[in-house]
Amino acid sequence: MIREILTRTAASDSFFPLEGGPAPENITATLRSFHPDLVIFLDAAHMGEPPGTILWVELETIDGMSASSHSLPLSILAEFIELELNCPVLVLGIQPAQNEVGEILSEPVRRAVTDIVETFTQT
Repeated sequence: MIREILTRTAASDSFFPLEGGPAPENITATLRSFHPDLVIFLDAAHMGEPPGTILWVELETIDGMSASSHSLPLSILAEFIELELNCPVLVLGIQPAQNEVGEILSEPVRRAVTDIVETFTQT
């Protein structure tokens, strides 16, 4: 998703998309250099909703001990960023149909990704 955003829009003084991949904590130095007013993580989130559902995920609801494709739970990373960079962190989640490595996106999830990309790349 972030790769498509990166190909459709350029970074600016107010918008700086970064791909965190499986270790988003590795982008904290880049974030620090940018001095963001807000950080938004876009990620798959198991919310018990139909595949492709897009919802804001409260950080308090992210279980730091659950299995994840990230090396550090987003809740812990978000808390670090909020304290270290003094800015709020939001998580925009998409309910996946499946979360196995190597699986292609289901059609509902693909539509959700397209909607998010359109929203973030509108000029």
